[in-house]
Amino acid sequence: MGEDQRMISRDRAALRRITATVAMTLVLGGCTRDHQGQSGDPSQPPPGSRAEAGPSASTEPPPECPATGVRIRSTGGDAAMGLRALGLELVNCGDRPYQLNGYPVLHVFDEEREPVLLRVVNGAKEITSGFDQPPREVTLAPGERATAVVLWRNLVTDSTVVATNGEFLTVAPAAGQPTEEVDPDGPIDLGNTGRIGVSAWKKADPATPVPSRPAPPPTT
Repeated sequence: MGEDQRMISRDRAALRRITATVAMTLVLGGCTRDHQGQSGDPSQPPPGSRAEAGPSASTEPPPECPATGVRIRSTGGDAAMGLRALGLELVNCGDRPYQLNGYPVLHVFDEEREPVLLRVVNGAKEITSGFDQPPREVTLAPGERATAVVLWRNLVTDSTVVATNGEFLTVAPAAGQPTEEVDPDGPIDLGNTGRIGVSAWKKADPATPVPSRPAPPPTT
């Protein structure tokens, strides 16, 4: 097996893990506290630091539903052989149907809360293979969810270009819609690739098992 084939095989294994993890978050997602550092106000920049979860975090009431009627959060990440994947979940927390048809809109910020200049790729064809399902119209009834996956590579191909790290991530359901800040579950370590990919929104199966964290990347 050639090196390219081995890389594709490793990528697909990592994507299977993150896809399974995204699917498994759905049952528990409705009754667990959202990831830290999230906000439904698109006019506010990312906070200076992420909130620390205190001992009483488990007793906090569920966050209020944003005026948009939807809430977006991350569902954890996976890292394997330089390929990074972060699950996203959008829940219709309002009282009327919500429609999606396309890709999440991403913005990445550095530790100084300044925008990171990069190219957002709809799909993953420039990052890895086998993860480019076209967008389809999705209608979410109240309480239903949709998922997507953010993908990037920690890859340095030019030693003269400074590697990029993002610390904060905001996501909008579609272009022109309000953003929410989500927990990136660690640094968005883009190397010097200058790009990040995102899959199309996909309606989640409500009959999914209890989630678990992604499996650790292989060591060999």
